[in-house]
Amino acid sequence: MSTVTPWWWIRHAPVHDGAKTVYGQRDLDADCTDIESFQSLAALLPADAILVCSDLKRAIQTADAIRAAGLDLPEPILEPAFREQSFGDWQGMTSEEFGDMRDETAQEYWRAPAFVRAPGGESFADLISRAAPAIMRLSAEHAGRDIVAVAHGGAIRAALALALGLGPERALAFSAVNLGITQVDYITGLSEGDAWRITGVNRPPR
Repeated sequence: MSTVTPWWWIRHAPVHDGAKTVYGQRDLDADCTDIESFQSLAALLPADAILVCSDLKRAIQTADAIRAAGLDLPEPILEPAFREQSFGDWQGMTSEEFGDMRDETAQEYWRAPAFVRAPGGESFADLISRAAPAIMRLSAEHAGRDIVAVAHGGAIRAALALALGLGPERALAFSAVNLGITQVDYITGLSEGDAWRITGVNRPPR
């Protein structure tokens, strides 16, 4: 008999000036003022689910806002493996400053963004390597339960890479909008082995 463990991935709410800066793992506040979107999420997401969050506060604040909008979920399990990609010394730069950089590592990043590490940071491939084992561990610990995971664009792309067997470069092709829902089911007990099923990607809350 098969067991289905549904994952409901939510990217955190926007951060102030997030589109203008390289923020990575900087611990910034989320803008949780879009009450209608949180009410929609509370209506769309399953009740009686496990709640997992990145331990960065923009993810925690987003999860709290979903709960405050009416979804009955427990206190979140904080999972550092679901943090956004660290951009090291590049964090805090404006997008314009980063685009104007002429050092060798920054130039290489534009050619191979999935594999290049910022000084003091990590690559997207590194993010997949830390997120995938946590996804598998939590899938085993909570088999058969809905799991609502509030995290970051990088972690959501990592989950899709794991589910679809994609290399890091191809997984970067996915977009992840703020408060978008990505649904991925992990299925065990099949005669042909365990499998993943994608049921929705990047669905806006309304």
